[in-house]
Amino acid sequence: MTQTLTGLFDRYDDARRAVQDLEAAGVAHRDISIVANDTRGEHHTQLDPAAQDAGAGAGIGAAVGGVGGLLAGLGLIAIPGIGPVVAAGWLVATAVGVAGGALVGAAAGGLVGALTNAGVPEQDAHVYAEGVRRGGTLVTAKVDEPLVPTARAILSDDRSVNLIDRRQAYEAEGWERFDENAPGYTASEIEAERLRFQRP
Repeated sequence: MTQTLTGLFDRYDDARRAVQDLEAAGVAHRDISIVANDTRGEHHTQLDPAAQDAGAGAGIGAAVGGVGGLLAGLGLIAIPGIGPVVAAGWLVATAVGVAGGALVGAAAGGLVGALTNAGVPEQDAHVYAEGVRRGGTLVTAKVDEPLVPTARAILSDDRSVNLIDRRQAYEAEGWERFDENAPGYTASEIEAERLRFQRP
């Protein structure tokens, strides 16, 4: 029996470390997904030049060289309501579709649909998608029962976002749910959001 566990991270490096910790704990990289907002262009520089060129114009991703594991499969895609993201893994393949080993186009079912289909409660899926829209990075893993406590600890440690607190912060602004028709956050809006939630 497997469980789907998810963690949202304000900092890409924290999410990357969580992926590495999950793999080190025994979760197969094929069972882990990562979706990172790349509106600011911070992460696509890790892609090889051909992937950057293709991704910028057509939303097509390709592999990252030299990183290892799941992170070696990062591709550049566009998700409605979020904008450009670097992403890899089964969740992304569910949301986007896979063609010839590369992620292609925009998310057909959307991030919220992919998360809820994977067993994430819908109200949580909306907060996760909004968190990515605002510059965050989402890590989702399908975890076998014996590894659940370890994986849950990795995805909910002090590097990750407290989902209840974040939902309340969004709702205090009048936010109700993720809107895939809304424009993605700009680089300056993402920077303001990061400063707002910056840890001491």
